[in-house]
Amino acid sequence: MTGPRVVVEADGGSRGNPGPAGYGAVVRDADSGEVLAERFASLGVATNNVAEYSGLIAGLQAAAELNAERVAVKMDSKLVIEQMSGRWQIKNAGLRPLAAEAAALVGKFAGVTFEWIPRERNKAADALANRAMDEEAGIARKEEPAPKSWAPPASLAEATRIILVRHGETPLTSQGRYSGRGDVPLTDEGEAQAMAAAGRVAGISRDIAAVLSSPLSRCTRTAQLIADEAGGLPVTIMDDLIECDFGAWEAKTFAEVQERWPAEMSAWLASTSVAPPGGESFQAVAKRVRAALATVLSAYPGKVVVLVSHVSPIKLILRDALAAGDAFLHRLFLDAAGVSTMDVWPDGNIAVRSVNETAHLR
Repeated sequence: MTGPRVVVEADGGSRGNPGPAGYGAVVRDADSGEVLAERFASLGVATNNVAEYSGLIAGLQAAAELNAERVAVKMDSKLVIEQMSGRWQIKNAGLRPLAAEAAALVGKFAGVTFEWIPRERNKAADALANRAMDEEAGIARKEEPAPKSWAPPASLAEATRIILVRHGETPLTSQGRYSGRGDVPLTDEGEAQAMAAAGRVAGISRDIAAVLSSPLSRCTRTAQLIADEAGGLPVTIMDDLIECDFGAWEAKTFAEVQERWPAEMSAWLASTSVAPPGGESFQAVAKRVRAALATVLSAYPGKVVVLVSHVSPIKLILRDALAAGDAFLHRLFLDAAGVSTMDVWPDGNIAVRSVNETAHLR
């Protein structure tokens, strides 16, 4: 007699990425949909991806305990599904032991399939993962209770949270070359970075209203991975989020530009009104980026919005938010797939919460 065919729905999450984490897994009868087993647990401090793999392992272990013959795994983590399907490499060394453990469990069944599903179709596993994190948080609160008189400012709910994400690595990024309007794709490393950024964004908020992107493919691909991780949201193109046009300096290194255009480079570094030969000044970029941000704040008041863009637009947004001078533009470094976050209130007040987060890339 053969064992049952089951569906494993698994999920995991981290409030901070890394932060307090937990996983959940539901095993259902493939024919009736009846819940046969549930698993959930907290993990202490971990990343989203570790939590997601832990949910998969727990689900497969439960299926094995039920003597299942065939398993259909369904998760809203594109990274786990693609890696377990063999289509993506596992470059994060911390995930390899978990993937190996999951692969060993897969070998116990006659057949296992992996399918990515939108988050709204994975609510049961997501609820269990959040239950695990909530219960762990409840224990922490008992040990260190918050003052009863404390309450968040009423205006906090009115803020629009803007999550700024630079695209993942491209061939020009890795070589330190100016990359403006040229439509260069992500490298394999850039794909992995973008997935990691998607996990970090999910750690900031599980309730994202929109994912907006520069029209260039290195951004739209990064944005798509973020949107998938956010539950299958559409990606909306905003042309004004495109990178500065570097004109004749496109695909050149700083040293090459300084050697061939020393006077123009000095003038460009000294003033945001100066454009590279045949290109666009930072003042012009700032004007269109401010218009784009105003549109976002008008369209999504009090919501969480992700903007996927390039170095220059993100630097200019952060410069304005921090009321910094123009020297800020040449002193701030933004990593590929780095994440920055700020809150903007209707009265114009701004709180920059983070700049160029990169812990998710390690």
